[in-house]
Amino acid sequence: MSCAGLRAGVVSVGCPFERYADDVIVHCDSEDQAWQLRSAIADRLGSLGLELHPVKTKIVYCKDANRRGDYEHTSFDFLGYTFRTRKALGKRGYFASFNPAISASAKKAKSRQVRAWHLNLRSSADLSSLADAINPQVRGWINYYGAFYRSELFFLAWRINHHLARWAMRKFKRFKGKYAKAMAWLRRDGRRCGAAHRPGGLPGWRHRVLRRAQHVRASRARSVLESAAAIARSADARTAVMHGNALFDLARWRRA
Repeated sequence: MSCAGLRAGVVSVGCPFERYADDVIVHCDSEDQAWQLRSAIADRLGSLGLELHPVKTKIVYCKDANRRGDYEHTSFDFLGYTFRTRKALGKRGYFASFNPAISASAKKAKSRQVRAWHLNLRSSADLSSLADAINPQVRGWINYYGAFYRSELFFLAWRINHHLARWAMRKFKRFKGKYAKAMAWLRRDGRRCGAAHRPGGLPGWRHRVLRRAQHVRASRARSVLESAAAIARSADARTAVMHGNALFDLARWRRA
């Protein structure tokens, strides 16, 4: 279905929506309206020889402090984020809000990528050269997935530190079999490296915001569609950067 056809069908029933490629979020006012719209979209796709995905297509109840009912589905994934009930900080303390954060599947994917770097086997490299190698990718992850609930990225800093500690244990005899000492040394040296703001600075320490604000403040809270739109714009920018880097690498390869 074209974007224009989808927009016309959704707007006709008065439902705002956000779309990225073939992923669409439609915000309805009631469950009856949601079922009606789902049926209309299925009929439209059927006329084109297409169908809704049986697993990914679902009606989700945006449960928060104001919507306290129970429903079969209370969360959904969109572009590497999971929207669900989360703790937020308001003027009167914490409350339940429906917000996005990095999804479990995205966490697993990033962990696999960090493991595929095989940092612990690069014993011939020093800490600055390792940081130069991984900084662009890690910084991109932080910029994209850190737009909401950056505290959810603590696992990423720990995962990288874990592999760097194993690298230190392999490289330096004084750390052989001493994981705790390797980790303590890594924290001290990483802070010095980051404080100097050199290219070799480690992003886990340069982006110190990872250590702050574990919850979204109510003053910065957005609606579901506003958050989805911000994520879609970030995904567009991320795709453009990746495409530009690929063209740069291709041009450099041709010159060589």
